[in-house]
This record gives sequence, C-alpha cells and structure tokens, in this order.
Amino acid sequence: MQITNTRAANAPHLALVLGSGGVRSVAALGIADVLTKDGWSPDLVVGCSSGALFGACIAMGMTGEQGLAAATRLWSAELTQQKRWSAYFELLAPRLLGFDAGFALRDAGMIRTRVERAFGDAQFESLPISLRVVATDTATGNPVVLSQGRVSEAVRASMALPFIFPSVEIDGRRLSDGVISDPLPVAAAGDADAVITLGFRGAMPRRIDRPARMVAQVTTAMINNLQQARVEAARAAGQRMLHIELEIDRRVGLWDTAAMPRIFEIGQRAAIDQLPAIRRMLESPRRSPPDSPYAAVSNL
Repeated sequence: MQITNTRAANAPHLALVLGSGGVRSVAALGIADVLTKDGWSPDLVVGCSSGALFGACIAMGMTGEQGLAAATRLWSAELTQQKRWSAYFELLAPRLLGFDAGFALRDAGMIRTRVERAFGDAQFESLPISLRVVATDTATGNPVVLSQGRVSEAVRASMALPFIFPSVEIDGRRLSDGVISDPLPVAAAGDADAVITLGFRGAMPRRIDRPARMVAQVTTAMINNLQQARVEAARAAGQRMLHIELEIDRRVGLWDTAAMPRIFEIGQRAAIDQLPAIRRMLESPRRSPPDSPYAAVSNL
C-alpha cells in the first residue's frame, strides 16, 4: 500500500501519532480516554516502538483502564533480563559461531508470549480503529508501514531494538524497531486531516564514563535530530498538528512499570489542558493533505 496525497472519502479526520518513549508512551491511553469522552475519538492510530504497543491497545477499542492493565501485565524489566548466554560467545567468535542478522543479546521468547497474550490473533483489518505500525527494514534502513495481518507480529517488529532483541521476519523481510527510521511517524498519517502527536526526545547521558554511554550519546542525538527533522518537514508541508507535552517532574526509566498509572493520569491532564486547541483544530474546515515526506510507504 502507498499513503498517497489524494484524500479519499473515508480519509481519517483525526490521527493519533505515537512515538517511542518507553513507559512514558502509556500517556497515550490517558489522552485517548479524554478525546473519546469529549467526542473526538481518533479514527487512525499510528505508532512505532513503545508507541506501537500502546497504540494497538487504543486501536483494539480498550478503555484507558483496560489498556493500562494490559500494558502493566506486558511491560516489565523482566523482558530485558532474558539473556542469551550464547550471544556473548557469538560476539567473541562471530564467524565460527554464525553471527548473523538475527543476533540479539536477549531472548525474545517472553516478549513474544506477552504480546501474543495481549493481542491474540487480532488482525489489522478487523480493528475498530485503523492502525498503522511503523518498523524499519533492516536491509535498506527504510521505514515500513504495517497495516495488514497480525497485530502482534507488527508490534513485536516495531519494538525489536537492534542488538537487544532479534529482528522479526514478516513476509520475507526482516524488520526492527521503528525508532531507527522514524521515531515520531507523522508522515505515516499524511492522509489525515489533523494529527495529535505524542513523542519524546531521548535523554542524553549525564556523563560519559563507559563505552555504552558514549554510544548512547551518539544514537540519542541522531534519533532526536531525526525526529525534529520529520516534524519540521511535515509542518513545512502544511500538515495540521498539535503536539501534546507531558509535565513529568522526575526521570522515568524505559522500564519503570510502577510509574505507568501516574503517567496515564498525566496524559489525561495534558489532554484536558489542550482540549480548547484540539476542538479548534478539529472544528475548522478540512484542508487538502500535505505532501508526505514518504514518497511511497510500502505495506506488508
């Protein structure tokens, strides 16, 4: 499928675009809860990485409380603790032990089980709200928009952080975390009349005292700049967007599950504060869709 610039009769009026942010992305459930109660339920959800996970909860029609309960059961630090001990030997002798594109430091068995338990056999085509999940083609580095097939497979692919979790093969293509190619995929909602975004800039390391933190410094800067460039390109093209900022008064780790209920409430408050601006945006006359930064977005 290609996301084109011709507005169809059933083109989305409101899209909710969710970027990567670890547990902070659970605020999307609070935002969607407020929008629905105010009569502005999104008719399209786009997500990548953790945004794909919480976006799928919204697209399946879960209430805020149901989504929060499902996310709490699914998301925990245990997911990153399932070590593949053989991976360390593969790093030492890659040719001898068959290092390949499927390499990962962590076993994906638990995350597969939990995602499939959360979403079952749900198919994109049967969801009450349209869903698009953005992942990255590992062979080309290009973003890939998934909008058909099993939701659980797409969510796993979009969350498959390279080196940590193995990439996911779908229809013969190996896919990994969407944050690599598009950390806040507004372009994948290019046919929507209006877009509400929830994305996060990565926190730069406070000090560089080990190799991992130097790598984190570089990758975080690259992802932050890519996200800013994508948003600026969409605005320059005429996309109508409203970005919701969260006021979180302490540092929240990617796997800080205990913070989820509080962040859910912060998302609700942020959406309530923005309701006047949201209403003005959605009640104004529809506009022609802007040119999308994606010349052609392939769908698997």
